Amino acid sequence: MHNIDFYVGQLRAIADALEAQSESHSDPLTPHPETLEVINNRHTKRGQMNYAVPDILQLQRRIRRCNADTDMPHGDIVALALDAWLRAKGYPPDFKKSGEKAP
Repeated sequence: MHNIDFYVGQLRAIADALEAQSESHSDPLTPHPETLEVINNRHTKRGQMNYAVPDILQLQRRIRRCNADTDMPHGDIVALALDAWLRAKGYPPDFKKSGEKAP
């Protein structure tokens, strides 16, 4: 007879991880609490992103306008938007792998 306690523990860990990932908000664009904590922390290390995007989407103009209306820094606007989209697609950050402290 095999001892299944080990496998039961693994299945519970997987179930817990899936449940944590599937915590959804009614609006997928609602910022995740962990993301807000990271953004609001003044000591968070920041990196530069540079990607070519279609000009017709007017992303730079729209980001500048959002900044003017909300006084939110440009980088925070981009970080919140990308984080929400990537989380909605099933790509949450893994703070353990990036070397950053988890919020």
